[in-house]
Amino acid sequence: MPDYDFSGPRLFLEPTIERDVAIEATVPQANYLLNVLRLDEGAAILVFNGRDGEWRAQLRREGRKRLFLVPTKHLRDQMPLPDLHYCFAPLKSARLDYTVQKAVEMGAGLLQPVQTQHTQAPRFNVERAKANAVEACEQCGVLAVPEVRDIVKLDRLLAGWDAARTLVFCDERAGAEPPLATLKPLADRPIGLLVGPEGGFSAAEREMLLALPFVRAISLGPRILRADTAAVAALAVLQAAAGDWPRS
Repeated sequence: MPDYDFSGPRLFLEPTIERDVAIEATVPQANYLLNVLRLDEGAAILVFNGRDGEWRAQLRREGRKRLFLVPTKHLRDQMPLPDLHYCFAPLKSARLDYTVQKAVEMGAGLLQPVQTQHTQAPRFNVERAKANAVEACEQCGVLAVPEVRDIVKLDRLLAGWDAARTLVFCDERAGAEPPLATLKPLADRPIGLLVGPEGGFSAAEREMLLALPFVRAISLGPRILRADTAAVAALAVLQAAAGDWPRS
């Protein structure tokens, strides 16, 4: 297996990873590797835990059901979490799973669900979101697993916000400034992104946001977007204009 073959199996592990120190796979992991992928004894996969970088590990079976992963080579040093806070109004089930996965792929380092007046799903399953974040990391070569926080009301989020971190929010009102003009001056600064629910922010919420000195509004264009589509579009625009994408 090449050192950076992300097309091969890649698993997130909880324990510390050290050379030649075997780690027992969980039952779901063992089932996936042995019964779904049908890997044999000695097969190589990539493993990471969000702390010790990425390693190549070999499969070692003990009996019929127990499987151990033996780290054999350190491949990549641990990367720090991206300094992008992604705040979002939770959606329902599958669309929320999609949003979490895409936010991780797009470089969010912290996932903060936010309850707004029009939020469709006021309850948020943190463990499910963490599982989706880990899955996105496994599939896309991400080493730093984002932090997932409990849901918080919008007014509490804003009251506790660090004013040194600009909060960009997607404003569906047509009068909002085009995104590139707003975002380019924010390059290399701490940034948070706030995406609202399907029904958008209420008039009172929008007024509250625009009154804060650390808040900037951006428009995502003339089309009406679903909330999950708006999240991906906003993250792409932000990363291209002021985030960690190469800029000329």
